[in-house]
Amino acid sequence: MNTEKDFSPLTPNIVRALNDKLYEKRKVAALEIEKLVREFVAQNNSAQIRHVIQTLANEFALSLHPHSRKGGLIGLAACSIALGKDSGLYLKELIDPVLTCFNDSDSRLRYYACEALYNIVKVARGAVLPHFNVLFDGLSKLAADPDPNVKSGSELLDRLLKDIVTESNKFDLVAFVPLLRERIYSNNQYARQFIISWIHVLESVPDINLLDYLPEILDGLFQILGDSSKEIRRMCEVVLGEFLKEIKKNPSSVKFAEMANILVIHSNDLIQLTSMTWMREFIQLAGRVVLPYSSGILTAVLPCLSYDDRKKSTKEAASACNHSLMKLVTPEDDEDDEESQTKSSPPGDGTPSKKEGDLNDSLNESQDSVGFSNISFFTPASSDRSAVTLDLDGIVQVLDRHLHDSSTGMMTRIAVLKWLYHLYIKTPRKMFKHTDSLFPMLLKTLSDESDEVILKDLEVLAEIASSPAGQTDTSGLCDNSDSKTVLHIPGGVRDGLLTEYLSPSTPSMNSYFYKFMINLLKRFSLERKLLEMRGAFIIRQLCLLLHAENIFHSMADILLKEEDLKFASTMVQTLNTILLTSAELFQLRNQLKDLHTQESCALFCCLYRSWCHNPVATVSLCFLTQNYRHAYDLIQKFGDLEVTVDFLMEVDKLVQLIESPIFTCESHSSTT
Repeated sequence: MNTEKDFSPLTPNIVRALNDKLYEKRKVAALEIEKLVREFVAQNNSAQIRHVIQTLANEFALSLHPHSRKGGLIGLAACSIALGKDSGLYLKELIDPVLTCFNDSDSRLRYYACEALYNIVKVARGAVLPHFNVLFDGLSKLAADPDPNVKSGSELLDRLLKDIVTESNKFDLVAFVPLLRERIYSNNQYARQFIISWIHVLESVPDINLLDYLPEILDGLFQILGDSSKEIRRMCEVVLGEFLKEIKKNPSSVKFAEMANILVIHSNDLIQLTSMTWMREFIQLAGRVVLPYSSGILTAVLPCLSYDDRKKSTKEAASACNHSLMKLVTPEDDEDDEESQTKSSPPGDGTPSKKEGDLNDSLNESQDSVGFSNISFFTPASSDRSAVTLDLDGIVQVLDRHLHDSSTGMMTRIAVLKWLYHLYIKTPRKMFKHTDSLFPMLLKTLSDESDEVILKDLEVLAEIASSPAGQTDTSGLCDNSDSKTVLHIPGGVRDGLLTEYLSPSTPSMNSYFYKFMINLLKRFSLERKLLEMRGAFIIRQLCLLLHAENIFHSMADILLKEEDLKFASTMVQTLNTILLTSAELFQLRNQLKDLHTQESCALFCCLYRSWCHNPVATVSLCFLTQNYRHAYDLIQKFGDLEVTVDFLMEVDKLVQLIESPIFTCESHSSTT
């Protein structure tokens, strides 16, 4: 540096000492500067004060010579000390050159910069708050400094700044949040630790309501929660725990809708329990506000329901989420959009604010980073709680995807079927728009290896078949491109059959009932193992759900026209065994034993025509209905039949049943 240059009011001795390589000499120069500035303060000579600061900044702190930079830093600190409470008038000039030195390649110089800024901030106290963002930005960089001395110095400055913010009521949170939202995505562990510590401090200050801005930083917090450092995860858990406590205390002021997708995005293995816990609380506290996000929530929740005991806590939290979300769906959700809008206040124009747009952009980036790009997310057109609508199409899409996925766990499949049943109960009109697409997979699910899954599947199919909302024109009922799962109604059977076989004494069925029966028999025909292993179980359950007379009457009508005679015989044999032995068919057996009503006679005639596919079944039906003379005549014909092992086994079973109470009747008179 040119020592001959005029640096007045700094004396040549001060200038030489500031440029000296020895710290002690620079310290002596700093004391002289402090003395000089105090004189200017006493004289109220602000022009000279500003000139001294500018000289120290431009000629020393920003100099190319390292020793000059060190001298400039200690000189600026001395100015601040001399100014005392008046330092607030010159803070920008004092702080900016020091912060520039934070980026110096010399670690000693970065340390001296920390020391200088510490003294400046210590003197100015609350006056530095208007400059908080630049101070925070500088400190966030030093928090990750590789030099331990620099890190130690920055930590001292950090604690001082936190004390100032805590004791002040003038902190500008609105101006700080954008910077916090940017810095929170740092991948450096020290920077993350620094960010978390500041959030914890701000959260603890009564006058600072950080909860209002939680949607802007929650995504970053969950990313930090997945850090490899146990200490950082622990700190983040504490911060999130405090936020959750505050949410529970003040749910009315929480922006649930803006944070719902964030929880869905972060429902991965590392932080799944925390996200599920938050999701559970959100659903319980926010209620129907989260309904537009139901498909995303279900995408995250459903797989967790099949976890084993190693993830018991996550499974329980997911189960609570699932149960609470299901309860939010009500019959009101079955109303048309126009109807629901008339009951609520008009929504806005649906254009998201700039803040919401920025948040959605960051969420999309986060979504891709954690591998959840296949999840569908839904943004409501308005945040007005009264205008919340159920995203039924999205929910059905998620449920259908889980049913199609062969890797879906049993408990998840059960939950999916419970959801479908619930939706058909609460929103039947809208759900029947999806029935044609769901129907093939529901039929396929009857081949599931779990009895519990099959039971739930049958409940859904039974609701589809009996719901008044499913009553449609019978034409085109069985149109389906999948010929493997659909049995076409034979000619002469389709027209008018829906009303022909339904007894006035049984519950009414809709147009889908006959479609169900046709497709069920077709599946039995294609999957003989299903018929053998689960056929009786399925039919018995359907008799409980849809009334036995309807089931037997419809199947008998369909089998009457069956072209595969071997299958028809096997199916009649199965139905006959169920009819004679199952407790669920007790009422139907009694009805057939007493052929004194028009309904019972019509039922017998219907069954008899199809039972003729199997000789032994026909005889047993005659025994049951006390048509003994006709049974005798049929048995006389057995000698003309081909005697096979299967035939003899059927006869043997019938002989055993003859002595059972099934065929006993109060009246022993035969009818012809």
